[in-house]
Amino acid sequence: MSNLTPMLRQYHELKKQHPGTLLFFRLGDFYELFYEDAQTGARELEIALTARNKERNNPVPMCGVPHHAAASYIVRLVRKGYRVAICEQTEDAAQSKKLIRREVVRIITPGTIIDPQLIEPHESIYLAAVCGTGDTLAAAFLDVSTGDFRVTQACGTQAWARIKADLEAYAPRELIFPTSLAQLFQNAYAHGAASLPLQTEVATQRPSTLSDAKTVDRDSPPPSIDVFNLMTLTPIDDDAWRTQDCASLLCEQFGVRTLDGYGLAYKTEAVRAAGACLRYARETQRVAAAHITEINYFEPQDHLVLDSVTVRNLELIPASNNQDGHAHALLDVIDETRTGMGSRTLRTWLLRPSIRRAEIEARLGAVDELHRAHLKRDHLRARLKEVADLERLMGRLNMNTISPRDLLALLRSLEQVPQICQALSDAESSLLQILYENLDELTDVCSLIKHAISDDAPAKLTDGGVVREGYSTELDELRSISRNAKQTIAALEARERSRSGISSLRVRFNGVFGYFIEVSKASAARVPADYERRQTLSNAERFTTPELKEWERRVLGAEDHIAELETKIFKEVCEQISAHTKRIQATARAFASLDALAGLAEVAVRRRYVRPLMHETDEIEIVAGRHPMIEASSDEHFIPNDLYMNNSMARLLIITGPNMGGKSTVLRQTALISILAQMGSFVPAERARLPVLDRIFTRVGANDDLARGRSTFMVEMTETAQILHHASARSLVLLDEIGRGTATFDGLSIAWAVAEYLHDSAEHAAKTLFATHYHELTELAERLPGAQNYQITATERDGEVVFLHKLERGRASKSYGIEVARLAGLPSVVLARAREVLTRLERYELDVFAEEMKETTVAAPAQEKARKENNGEALEEPREAALGGAIKRANRRRIIAQATLFEATNQSLLDELRNIEVETLQPEEARQMLQSIRARIM
Repeated sequence: MSNLTPMLRQYHELKKQHPGTLLFFRLGDFYELFYEDAQTGARELEIALTARNKERNNPVPMCGVPHHAAASYIVRLVRKGYRVAICEQTEDAAQSKKLIRREVVRIITPGTIIDPQLIEPHESIYLAAVCGTGDTLAAAFLDVSTGDFRVTQACGTQAWARIKADLEAYAPRELIFPTSLAQLFQNAYAHGAASLPLQTEVATQRPSTLSDAKTVDRDSPPPSIDVFNLMTLTPIDDDAWRTQDCASLLCEQFGVRTLDGYGLAYKTEAVRAAGACLRYARETQRVAAAHITEINYFEPQDHLVLDSVTVRNLELIPASNNQDGHAHALLDVIDETRTGMGSRTLRTWLLRPSIRRAEIEARLGAVDELHRAHLKRDHLRARLKEVADLERLMGRLNMNTISPRDLLALLRSLEQVPQICQALSDAESSLLQILYENLDELTDVCSLIKHAISDDAPAKLTDGGVVREGYSTELDELRSISRNAKQTIAALEARERSRSGISSLRVRFNGVFGYFIEVSKASAARVPADYERRQTLSNAERFTTPELKEWERRVLGAEDHIAELETKIFKEVCEQISAHTKRIQATARAFASLDALAGLAEVAVRRRYVRPLMHETDEIEIVAGRHPMIEASSDEHFIPNDLYMNNSMARLLIITGPNMGGKSTVLRQTALISILAQMGSFVPAERARLPVLDRIFTRVGANDDLARGRSTFMVEMTETAQILHHASARSLVLLDEIGRGTATFDGLSIAWAVAEYLHDSAEHAAKTLFATHYHELTELAERLPGAQNYQITATERDGEVVFLHKLERGRASKSYGIEVARLAGLPSVVLARAREVLTRLERYELDVFAEEMKETTVAAPAQEKARKENNGEALEEPREAALGGAIKRANRRRIIAQATLFEATNQSLLDELRNIEVETLQPEEARQMLQSIRARIM
């Protein structure tokens, strides 16, 4: 490095202190990247790669972006998993004769984003930390932008399953973990061992962003690995996870002596995870993050568990690749909130619905009151529209990134409190009353902002004009000097002309000498005695006076002093407001909940939703239920359906019917209605009586995981196994076409066994909706006391199928697959041939059915004799015999069907052979024909 310039030596020193980051090095009006960082930046940002010292033998690769537009470039890098270190000039270039001092003021990582330009208002950006020893694991989740901080701990053989479910639910952007666990991460991903932590790939060579990390020294970080919803994995040195250090850091952050009050007594791993998570946030942001004021410990039984598969299958939240703007997700349909924090609260309620009936009823009561009170609801929503995102605003305030306009937004938001309180003063529901009590008008904060900050404050502090006139006497004087410079110069010039008697005297300014008095050579002898000569020109003399020098000092320094003083005053105002962080956060939370409740009430009015009746029994009774997303996105009238389930006589519903008839719709809308109810929303139905569920499972659709070597059927069976292991009597299970990904006999056998297990298991007998095209499964309703058959009806009119989309008791006889194929646009010749083959198959199946009926008739006398010998009671056919009989009959039908298919496939060939004129056939023609036939049947 001896041959490097001082600036590049400074760059290397800072880069060495912050490995694993892309260093945005401030040079004037640009952020520059050098060496490998430049190559990575140019490639990822698609900008020009140039070089420094091109004339030498060792050019330095470089690229850059304008500092005023850096946010858009940084967000692209962060979204790809890179960490960006922001290096700023920390002293004025004009006042430094040496190399300008530069420091890394902040590190932006995927899990620590706080800039409003980089994050969506409705999304929470979580940083997660996972650690553990033995059979105990813990996970912490921190949204640095809002201060939301949560932690949990799990023990035993299911510890990882617990933590993994929480990671899926919170979907953090970045996950940190001890470097000692890195190999376990890799082994778990490679071998798919559920007992090992984190079954996912991890780049162990990615260094930590902590200043004291002892990870592999690598200048350029690799891009992130997408797991669990674009999670970036970051190993952190084990020293950052020491229990005592983590506990001390948390106590310091919250201003307490013990963490017992937060539910963390004897939860060592939870303390380690939370402490490391907080330390990472503080060190990357280079501030104390005072807005993180508390931590919440939670257990899985605190909410309705919805794993990532269920969230995806039920389309609860928008997919990341949804670009058409349509309401494909449930959140799109029910989100009528007016604030970003209200939208995030609604999202949290949706993904983690409550299982506490009192909490559910409190939300429903608040929605009910706002549903009935139209004027109150409209008034509240109008006021809430004027409320800024106070949660993130307080985050920026305490992270020293707040702008003057943010303070005006805070003032405008707090000014809505009195009117909202007035609207809630006569609230009847307990939850609205609690929210009313938690709203703080914060008159002291409002008064401070009104007196200190100008009404038309600029977006940036450096633009000036931030502090209101009259707040600071010193600042007002400086501004007066700056504004009145021309008038002062004119007055001074007139006074000196009068005093000296020189009418040609001028007061002038240039960048070298500053302000000076200029007189002609002819008048130089008449200047007053107190004039000091500054410069002699060919035709003029330049002077100054003590008064002019003092005035010059004040004028030339006024602008700099104004900027310095405004910055000082602004920081003082922010510090005073920061002292009220907890009060403002409490008001923000009340605003967020009120916004979510008012939005749900608005949805209920617009979409004709009704209040569900929550009860303590096990019955699900839905009258005229509707699918919220289909109803919202379709112009056609949605056909509602009734459904009844319980844990005794109707816990397994076997649903058959045609393709496109609506089986999946019925399954999904049942789950969606239950989720809406438990999050505190009205539901799309005429009436609904619902129990409080603990989990909802879904096995819907066909997805593979080829990167992990898992076929579609393997994924299907893995998800089914998850259901069978974790379902309970309080769960709801949706199974759509189990077993269709493998051979017919295997699939039918698996589907039968799964249905039986969910019906019979003492521990896992959940309420189950089982949609299938295996018509053999309808026999279960005749043999299992808790199973019932339902069908989605359809009819045929003028040779075409008409889907009625109606759920009724009974079993379907057809699937109408060929009609669906016609609607999809298959060629008519293909459809005609398919109908011909289907006719042959059905004919042979009827023949087999007749044969079976004959066998049953012959066996009837023997069965009657056995019944009489059993004192008149019918003998129940053993479960194994029932399954064996069904499979046996299915096998016979399929075997004959295969023969029929072979016959049907070669029917055209047989017809051709029948039409051959053997008597007139020439030997060469016969030989060619035989070769053609052999080729067609090979």
